[in-house]
Amino acid sequence: MAYQEDEYLQIAEIQHFAFCPRQWAIAYMEQQWQENVLTIEGHALHDKAHDDSIKEKRKGKILMRGMPVASRELGVSGTCDVVEFIEDTAGVKIPSYQGTYQVIPVEYKRGKPKEGEEDILQLTVQAMCLEEMLATEIPWGYLYYGEIRHRSKVEFLSITRAHVKSMLGQMREYLQRQYTPLVKPRKACASCSVKDICIPKLGKQKSAKKYIEGRLNE
Repeated sequence: MAYQEDEYLQIAEIQHFAFCPRQWAIAYMEQQWQENVLTIEGHALHDKAHDDSIKEKRKGKILMRGMPVASRELGVSGTCDVVEFIEDTAGVKIPSYQGTYQVIPVEYKRGKPKEGEEDILQLTVQAMCLEEMLATEIPWGYLYYGEIRHRSKVEFLSITRAHVKSMLGQMREYLQRQYTPLVKPRKACASCSVKDICIPKLGKQKSAKKYIEGRLNE
């Protein structure tokens, strides 16, 4: 199945959905968002990485920043922070450059490696888009974390690719139903930028009616 452009999801959505389906629904379905210091720092790091006026060519390597990518098969589009093209005789040709290259996507994150797989899934979607666009196979990429100033290698496993497709399907089901998932309160809620909209503690109540009645009686 090939999606039309007006049906595309944003690549960044999968990172939010993997972190918390409710956060994703509030931000992308209800169009509500709040900034905090973490999101502002993240924007600053991405703005630098996304400067598409910077194209670097070094010996045997081309770096492209802010590269737009899309996949009709997945129905997603977005921007890669950085894509590295490394000269490789077994690689693929790219427009405007001679030779063949291995393709390596690099995603920049402000913090440090997470316990969850949301960053890995986002990078995997980018790789799957690049594979479709350039008719090549991309076995791995990198996640760069600003807090530790180190990049971690990520292999694009078949199980992760299947998880990407499954999550995109779940997101489309929620969109079709216009349903915002319930929250599952956890430690990470404290630093979530939409916690004041989400109200995590509401999920611990027996019902919204009893929660409202309790607040009115305070």
